[in-house]
Amino acid sequence: MQVQLSDHFTYRKLFAFVLPPIGMMLLTSVYTMVDGLFVSHFVGKTAFAAVNFVFPVVMLLGGLGFMFGAGGTALVAKTLGQGAARRARRYFTQIVMLAAGLGALLALVGIWFLPDICRLLGATDDMLPEAVLYGRIMLVFLPCCVLQWAFQALLIAAERPRLAFWLSVAGGLTNVVCDALFMAGFGWGVAGAAVATGLSQAVAGLFPVIYFLLPNNSLLRFTRTPMQPRPMLQACTNGASELVSGISGSLMSMLYNYQLLRYFGEDGVAAYGVVMYVAFFFVAIFFGFDMGSGPLFAYNHGAANHAELRNLFRKSLLLIACTGLALALLAVACAGPLARMFVGYNAALTALTEHAFCVFALSFALLGFNIFASGLFTAMNNGLISALIAFLRTFLFQAVAVLALPLLFGNNAIWWSATVAEICALGFSVLFVLAFRRKYGYM
Repeated sequence: MQVQLSDHFTYRKLFAFVLPPIGMMLLTSVYTMVDGLFVSHFVGKTAFAAVNFVFPVVMLLGGLGFMFGAGGTALVAKTLGQGAARRARRYFTQIVMLAAGLGALLALVGIWFLPDICRLLGATDDMLPEAVLYGRIMLVFLPCCVLQWAFQALLIAAERPRLAFWLSVAGGLTNVVCDALFMAGFGWGVAGAAVATGLSQAVAGLFPVIYFLLPNNSLLRFTRTPMQPRPMLQACTNGASELVSGISGSLMSMLYNYQLLRYFGEDGVAAYGVVMYVAFFFVAIFFGFDMGSGPLFAYNHGAANHAELRNLFRKSLLLIACTGLALALLAVACAGPLARMFVGYNAALTALTEHAFCVFALSFALLGFNIFASGLFTAMNNGLISALIAFLRTFLFQAVAVLALPLLFGNNAIWWSATVAEICALGFSVLFVLAFRRKYGYM
């Protein structure tokens, strides 16, 4: 079914439009899990803990791609809704140039300071060499990672969500094949996992550059343009919530790892790594929905089509509510098999992982609403409120919970931190959505 941004969306059309980005995010989460499986089974528990320890540092820098993807897409889609296609193409070109340039700069900085960062975060002597090796190889590919995340959203604004999906398929297959070849075949250890992931990011991040350089029949293509600071600042502001989410999520992972090392040792870090791998698969559905629906809200906001905004808003809430409940139940049911799949070679670690995931799974019933609320304000080009929701959800409430819950209720209470944070953030999400309903006309 060919669906355009300007269409009236039934449930069928909305599902058809958001399905490719949901599939794309699911595939991304799958090949991230594959990395973890290969490292855990072919290199060992310490290497697995080291990879999970340094991965948030890399993703903190890679969060730049989320910012340019979400913020740039909101600006480009709104501009297309206003009927200014040539201006939208100029903005699109500048966003890609800026994303690639800043990605390269941050890669150089990260490679230089990574050993000091790992020591500062409390890496053990056994973990440090593996963590630095994995992290530095990943940072070499950081510009590709940033472009990959940016293009995943920008391709949707170009009405090419299926292309974004198939690029994720190609990247995922590259990652799986190279994991098997480099780790199981060549015995490269964590270096093999990093190279495999980097090559997959290169496939998904560089092919769209070629696509948009050549003549194509999408809404967007590269064009000659000077860099315009004001709209680029607006795009970055629009995407501030995604950047905040990326940075906060990475910082929270570091804080979790620090606390878990104190309370549970390397087993705690390994268990949390499994929880994050699998949780990302479930959460990817909500991020994919947000990525797919965001351009629709932004386009209709630019076109001042309030009737369609209300239609999209109502349908989105119902889909998120049903999906959240189903995912929470499914996650609890699958906690045991998933724990055994990753760390079944260690009974104590398996039990800890299963318990952690059962508790964490309860947050799935709520987090979809918070992700949607943050994405909604990004689409409305209100980066401040979007960023505030993301900051409260992904950092402030979780940081307080991670630090306070173990002191108040014992070590195992740390696994409740995500659910407590989502409950607190939901109150603010509802408050902001109600406060701005008349200004933007989605209710």
